[in-house]
Amino acid sequence: MIQCEQCQYFHRGPDGQVSFSCDPFSNIIEPECLQKWQLIKINQMVASYQSTLEYYHKLAPLQEKMFRVMENEIDSMDESEKWRMAEDEDDEEPEAEDWRGDPT
Repeated sequence: MIQCEQCQYFHRGPDGQVSFSCDPFSNIIEPECLQKWQLIKINQMVASYQSTLEYYHKLAPLQEKMFRVMENEIDSMDESEKWRMAEDEDDEEPEAEDWRGDPT
């Protein structure tokens, strides 16, 4: 089994970052290369997921603040509409008397 550093598809950047140009569907040299490629992809997915979680943690306080402002706006809108509700209650007819008309 060859080491990745010895492979033609291995590249190391000037800052030391490692990259691979191998494609598991066309140019895998050894069977172990496929396993290594799968591990690399899993690590990339985990790193991507973790960065998404960090972003959500940064947004959480802002979302909470926005929800509180929206709740306050809705409450103030409800408060401003109460005068209509009170007016509607005054306009309602009194309840009808007993329909049998029983005097006792």
